[in-house]
Amino acid sequence: MVLIGFAVVVLVAMLLLHGYLWWRLVRATTLPGRVRRGLTLLVVVLALLPTLAVTLRGSIPLAAYTPLAWAGFSWLGLAFYTFLALLVTEPVRLAARLRRRDPAPARQEVLVPSGPDTPAPAPAPAAAPAPAAAPAPAEPPELPRRLFLARTLAAGAGAVALGTAGTGAVLANSAPVVRRVPVRIPRLDPALAGLRIVTFSDGHLSATYGGRRFERVVETVNAQRPDVVAIVGDLVDGEVDELREDVAPLADLVSEQGVYFVTGNHEYFADTTAWLRHLPTLGVDVLRNERVEVRRGAAAFDLAGIDDRTAVMSGLPGHGADLDAALDGRDDTRPVVLLAHQPVQVAQARAAGVDLQLSGHTHGGQLWPFDYAVLLDQPAVEGWSMQGDTQLYITAGAGYWGPPMRVGARPEVTVIELQPGQPVDPGR
Repeated sequence: MVLIGFAVVVLVAMLLLHGYLWWRLVRATTLPGRVRRGLTLLVVVLALLPTLAVTLRGSIPLAAYTPLAWAGFSWLGLAFYTFLALLVTEPVRLAARLRRRDPAPARQEVLVPSGPDTPAPAPAPAAAPAPAAAPAPAEPPELPRRLFLARTLAAGAGAVALGTAGTGAVLANSAPVVRRVPVRIPRLDPALAGLRIVTFSDGHLSATYGGRRFERVVETVNAQRPDVVAIVGDLVDGEVDELREDVAPLADLVSEQGVYFVTGNHEYFADTTAWLRHLPTLGVDVLRNERVEVRRGAAAFDLAGIDDRTAVMSGLPGHGADLDAALDGRDDTRPVVLLAHQPVQVAQARAAGVDLQLSGHTHGGQLWPFDYAVLLDQPAVEGWSMQGDTQLYITAGAGYWGPPMRVGARPEVTVIELQPGQPVDPGR
């Protein structure tokens, strides 16, 4: 039922998006005839591409799905920014329409006196036949002016959308930026000062992301000389057999005290059990509602990890976020750093007295202006924030989902450097 509902939502969204694009790019810019029919057919085909890319994932062989995913999701990103660019031009079209409908000046009426004493008007002398007037120059018809405006606005919107989507595609497939974030924790033992947790999320290894691009993420992580590596969910978008080679670079991660992973919502779109068995063979420890000690000499803090909040809907026995189980029996005098895929899980962390939560999930918005929509479901989009007494850091993610582009949100690897002291905004 969930999949059927999702498919219906996708279909309705595609119909609305492409219906508007057809109205502005085809109907408004062409006359009835062969050209309009051809372009209408093209819009129908383009609308089917992303719909099939979303609904057929996992249903057809990867070799057949990969070109469909590239074509469908690339067009979806371009269509979205074409839609936004056209929407911005609607006031221009409205102003032009109102100007065409501006009423002509009202005719003035001449009042003629009447009554018994009013002399009858003298008959007007017969007018001499007027010489034939030269024909007035014909004004250009109104339709071509509308066509010219519609085509001009469509061409401008297309150029802006193509430039935006193209830039976003380059950025999404470029090397991740490294963000260094000092985080002060009051209860942290001074012996742990400078300990580095290198974190990334949302690799979304798939038909359109992996290979050399993911190798580069691993190399970036290793270059930071991490004490701990934390992968906070949504690593994969597919099955182990499909992505075995793409995920293999994880085995090259080098960390003083281990590489840890927690599930994201997308891990539950695949064979979750198979992935949770495969990751440890690459040297990645999966934290499922449990914790480990991170030590430097006699000093230590707890690193805890919980399942994604959607895990309970997977139907898998024992899956579901359980922070109480993860923290049960620990030494309360030590600080705790929590790995939880979705930032909204910080509500539980705050109630449990967690010092710092590391999350992903939002992609930093990925495609502006979706960062505003993220705030409808999550407490923040990216970066550091205070949530009560709990600090929250949201990494913007290393990969992408859907359109292979990022606009306003670069791919990111984050270095969390722990320091003792009272929390302060690291951006100040």
